[in-house]
Amino acid sequence: MRLLSTILSLALATDVAVASTWFSKAAYNKWHETELERWLSDHDVPYPSPADRKDLENLIEKNWENNAVAPYKNWDTEKLTSYLKQKGVDTKDAAGSSKDSLISQVAGSWYETEDKAQSSWTSAKDWILDTWTDSALKSFADKHGIPVPQPRKRDTLLQTVRNNYETVAQKVGETASYPGNWLYESWTESDLKEWLDTHGIPAPQPTNRDKLIAAVRRNSRTAYLKAQDQAASASASANAAYATVTDKLIDAWGESQLKEFCDKNGINVPQGTKTNELRALVRKHRSEILGDSVSASAASAFGAATSNVGNSYTKATDTVSLAAQEAFDATVGTWSDSRLKAYLDARGVPVPQGTKTDELRALVRRNSHKAAHPNAAWSWGDLSLENLRKYLASSGDSAAKKVGESSTATRDELVDAAQSAYASASSAGGGSYASATSFLAQATGSAKQSTFDTWSESDLKSYLDSYGVPVPQGSTLNQLKAEVRKQSTYFKYGTTSPTGTAFAKIGESVKGAYNWVAGQLGAGSEAAKSKAKNVKEEL
Repeated sequence: MRLLSTILSLALATDVAVASTWFSKAAYNKWHETELERWLSDHDVPYPSPADRKDLENLIEKNWENNAVAPYKNWDTEKLTSYLKQKGVDTKDAAGSSKDSLISQVAGSWYETEDKAQSSWTSAKDWILDTWTDSALKSFADKHGIPVPQPRKRDTLLQTVRNNYETVAQKVGETASYPGNWLYESWTESDLKEWLDTHGIPAPQPTNRDKLIAAVRRNSRTAYLKAQDQAASASASANAAYATVTDKLIDAWGESQLKEFCDKNGINVPQGTKTNELRALVRKHRSEILGDSVSASAASAFGAATSNVGNSYTKATDTVSLAAQEAFDATVGTWSDSRLKAYLDARGVPVPQGTKTDELRALVRRNSHKAAHPNAAWSWGDLSLENLRKYLASSGDSAAKKVGESSTATRDELVDAAQSAYASASSAGGGSYASATSFLAQATGSAKQSTFDTWSESDLKSYLDSYGVPVPQGSTLNQLKAEVRKQSTYFKYGTTSPTGTAFAKIGESVKGAYNWVAGQLGAGSEAAKSKAKNVKEEL
């Protein structure tokens, strides 16, 4: 009995020790209370005010895994499937898979281990700046009087800002573990919105500066991990391509060329060595071969194009962002004057009287990264008929209520009535306005991708007509919904970058460098050049 008691005591002590070890690893245990509150606020976790530290830590502990360790647990099936495709996981059966099954697959290929995720927030300065543009880093340095080394290269600029990160926080009297808005003081709202666009993250709706900063801060870790993962994949592809080149060229060389290469690189070749044995010897001493004057210059040029894949990723992202901007520009090129004015109005951009269509489009394009104002009148246009009628019934506006109760009222009439009632509530202020904004926030927040699922064909066509977008003859209902979602997304968020194509852009730069190396390594050997050409065509 005593032995059993001892075993149980040891087991309990072990469990407590393990739990204590895990909990002590949690970064937030050392955070300031304002940081605890900030994290909870960023992740939409309600907390009592005032609250003691223990209550805040307990709330974070309950929400930590689904937000900091495994954020994909909060994703919808579409986003889970998209991630698996990006990671090269076969998703042909994804449509029939349960959400739990998809989460399990994502967990198996996630960017980092649980331990690494747990410890990442112990030193935010090591990664939180990596997704910043060079201009953002330079602006931060200028604002806080940090000398920037010349010539200004990204690596040295990033390291300089990182080295001064905690000093700046102390100077402004702020915390640095889960940084506050001080970190983004040199960013405009458009800068914040552009960062979200670049990383494929929808800006919060409705939004303001604080919400934009919260969205950037909340998504910074995942954006960093994604960039690192794509950089590593590109680097691996580059190394594989380079190895393929040298292998193919070694296969193409004859006995005399192999011996000559061995002689030039000081590789001892025993008497009577056969051609295949020579090739094996050359492969064994590959690193020495790459020290050859010709191949060394090739490797150097190849390395310049691919070794710092972080820069390649940045350039690729810039290219993708440009493509996204061009797509947005093309889309607004079809919009009607009323829709262009509504876009600008939603962002508080003044439109001079008599502004021509081309001038309106230029204004819209210049404000492609400007965040829309919260709870603007235009928001009512995307609500379902059910939500429009609910609002009109609860608005307290008798005229609006009458329109909402009419069974023959069209969507346009319901929208006009909602906008009119909202404008009246906005002018009156007080409880009516608070009720209207609350209703709007809840309705738009819950709709998301399902916004247009219940719309009729005539409503969808009418919506596209408000943009001035012609409806192709014979369009199916799903095609109409897809086009409506596209126009609505551009109107709400401005330009957004499909960052999944950034890796393809990196691949293009890797392939270009590979082609150059192939030519250099094949110099002096027609057979090698021919072989390299065949490899090039296979890529």
